[in-house]
Amino acid sequence: MEYLIMFLALAGILLAMFLIEAVRAKKQEKKYIKELYQDCQKLREKKYASERYEHMGSYFRRHPEDGQIDDITWNDLGMDDIFKQMNYTLSASGEEYLYYTLRSLRQEDHTLEHLEEVVQYFGSHPDVRVKVQLQMRKLGYTGKFSLYDYLDNLDYLGERSNRGSLIRDFLFLIFIAILFFNITIGILGIVTLAISNIMIYFKQKDEIDPYITSFAYVLRLLDVCGCLEKQDIPVCLQEWEELKQHRHALQAMRRNSFWVMSPGRGSNNASGNPIEMLLDYVRMVFHVDLIKFNHMLKHLRGHISDVDALNGITGFLETAISVWAFRQSLEEGYCLPEFVEEMGLEMMEGYHPLLEHPVKNSISANRGVLLTGSNASGKSTFLKTAALNAILAQTIHTCTAESYRAPLFHVYSSMALRDDMESGESYYIVEIKALKRILDGAVDGKRPVLCFVDEVLRGTNTVERIAASTQILASLGTSGILCFAATHDIELTELLEDQFDNYHFEEDVLEGDIVFNYRLLKGKATTRNAIRLLELMGYEDRIIKLANAQAEHFLETGEWERRLT
Repeated sequence: MEYLIMFLALAGILLAMFLIEAVRAKKQEKKYIKELYQDCQKLREKKYASERYEHMGSYFRRHPEDGQIDDITWNDLGMDDIFKQMNYTLSASGEEYLYYTLRSLRQEDHTLEHLEEVVQYFGSHPDVRVKVQLQMRKLGYTGKFSLYDYLDNLDYLGERSNRGSLIRDFLFLIFIAILFFNITIGILGIVTLAISNIMIYFKQKDEIDPYITSFAYVLRLLDVCGCLEKQDIPVCLQEWEELKQHRHALQAMRRNSFWVMSPGRGSNNASGNPIEMLLDYVRMVFHVDLIKFNHMLKHLRGHISDVDALNGITGFLETAISVWAFRQSLEEGYCLPEFVEEMGLEMMEGYHPLLEHPVKNSISANRGVLLTGSNASGKSTFLKTAALNAILAQTIHTCTAESYRAPLFHVYSSMALRDDMESGESYYIVEIKALKRILDGAVDGKRPVLCFVDEVLRGTNTVERIAASTQILASLGTSGILCFAATHDIELTELLEDQFDNYHFEEDVLEGDIVFNYRLLKGKATTRNAIRLLELMGYEDRIIKLANAQAEHFLETGEWERRLT
């Protein structure tokens, strides 16, 4: 009786703990769902491990397309920070597809129109959006590596055969039968086979363990896609047809997959579940998980394209949700781009989304634009704003502006370059290579080129810089290329006035300080602040007077005066 009471008490305690945990999990789930409805900002509060971020572009690299943004442009514009600002995804598929989307300039209107349909649908159907997000949360991540890293390495496993395992399992049956005739031989044979199989098991298990992550992700992907099929999303009919087709092709992976994917598998079992512990011994002795793994491996190798398709479809859905959430986060507003055939770019009240209190600027350009102005006056920020809006227009169909109107471009930049220490190339060599790639990119003529250049050829002497800059910018001002360039060389405004329109930024001196208004103005810059900044920073009067005198003399005569005292 006492033992029965103790057993019932223990069972009651375990049941109470289970119920408390279930209630706690339910509360957390409700809180999370409430956040999905009301506060998407928290989804962006995620940490990016350096190893994981290095593999963020795996889907992008696997799907090269015409017009994708190259590394120079991506780094010049700080697109990693833009990606993080709009990354509201909850799965590896969504995260990598969003990255791919931001680097893939769409060259057809209909692709962007379809994205817009899905974005608008999720925005107007919050219940459906949240259901999709919950499924993508179940899909989750693949650790520090991408799914494609695992898939690409499947070949390292070589050709795997179940013949040895099946023969040894057959021998077990033989020795079991021998037990009825000779117990000693039967037991000796079974024990010998069991020890041999266990030794072989741990060796082969170590080989396949790294790939279990990818198998688990693919199985979760199948589950999630099965749940998504049940959602009625009229704008995704094509995606749903493809999803059904590819999911059906992979269904054979699921049969008996619990032998491989069971949480209790392997020697690291810590659940204490007696059934799982028993199954572990069955795996070790009879290799049922190794046999199933080889079947799954063979099937997966023949259906990589199906996995890729499902990964792309689920990633596209999450990307559309991220675009919607990104738009909601833009307190300064946004617009949908208008694409036209005629060459030019019109952006009204455009701003940079990473700035807390951005100054908005407008421009309408049908030929090259040359920007001049003082240091820190806003030239580089404006270039990045225009470039970023051109990219966002053709990737997520969203612009941080009041309006945006332009053709579909190939976009390049040469802005934040530096010496290449690994190759031993100087800044100048790196720069001229970056500029040459822009000229080369305009050769095919498939799409007009939009390019942004900050301080062209700053890595060489004044005379050759102005001469070479004039000719390079003149080439970038030809038909089929729209170039925005910033420079401190005021001479270029005269030399290129037939091909470039002049714009500038200026500053005000108020109460002994220089104040920038960051407003884009027509015409070339008429103010200089470099020497004035020396004065404000407390340099002695002699240096200021001599510098001003030399500058004035050069502006009047075109020659430098040797004045040191």
